[in-house]
Amino acid sequence: MTNINKPESESSVRDERGFDGITFEVEEEEHTHEGRKVKRRGIYLWPNLITTAALLSGFYSIIASMNGDFNQAIYAIFLAALLDGLDGRVARAIGAQSAFGEQYDSLSDLLAFGVAPAILMYSWSLHDLGRIGLAACFVYTACAAFRLARFNVQIAVVDKRYFIGVASPLAAIMIISLVWVGRDFPYIFDLSDIAIQIINAVIIISVGLLMISNIKYYSFKQVDRKRVPFAVLPIAVFIFAAITYNIPVGILVISIIYALSGFVTTFLARNTTA
Repeated sequence: MTNINKPESESSVRDERGFDGITFEVEEEEHTHEGRKVKRRGIYLWPNLITTAALLSGFYSIIASMNGDFNQAIYAIFLAALLDGLDGRVARAIGAQSAFGEQYDSLSDLLAFGVAPAILMYSWSLHDLGRIGLAACFVYTACAAFRLARFNVQIAVVDKRYFIGVASPLAAIMIISLVWVGRDFPYIFDLSDIAIQIINAVIIISVGLLMISNIKYYSFKQVDRKRVPFAVLPIAVFIFAAITYNIPVGILVISIIYALSGFVTTFLARNTTA
């Protein structure tokens, strides 16, 4: 005879509450092919390992900037940008997309592309401006946080062909390529000149504002899914050749062209819908 007053088993209590005691588990809801919601525990390994590597790169860049090793800081942010583009593709390729992965990726992006470039710019050029330099770098970091938060809440409603505002990895590349060029041409970027310091402060604020703007930037997400004219390939070859002539200058010039292209894209989009 079953005792109706018998306490529930430990496993049933744990299932009802979700977790019991100290745990490092993750539980999230997923939709099956039939449209039902199911709760799954655990995380997908490979995409999150890549995201962790990007997080480590951003963290290392911060440490390198604080130690004055600016070249290593630049390379680390470039590596984080490459890894950031890889983790999403791996997740989609193996069917390992999850809400946890999306949020973890955003937190990694904030460190690698919001905090690390700001600390690099502050350590390289803006520290002599004191609180003004600190405020300029904070504006950039705050804009990166706003941009990532807005991206997360609008991910299901925006046109995937475009980024609304400059994507945070591209914004970071603009900043670090400027630092890279400045280090290669110190006679042009004289950091003891207060005018150069103010220009750098204006630039980092402007890039931050571009991240939270409503300017449309082509995302290139659909390029790998369709054919393009053959003429695109020789053009790409010439671009790569120009970059290899002077890599920092080439990356900076392409970054500036991309930043300006958003104004053209937005203008054309408005004329099309008008």
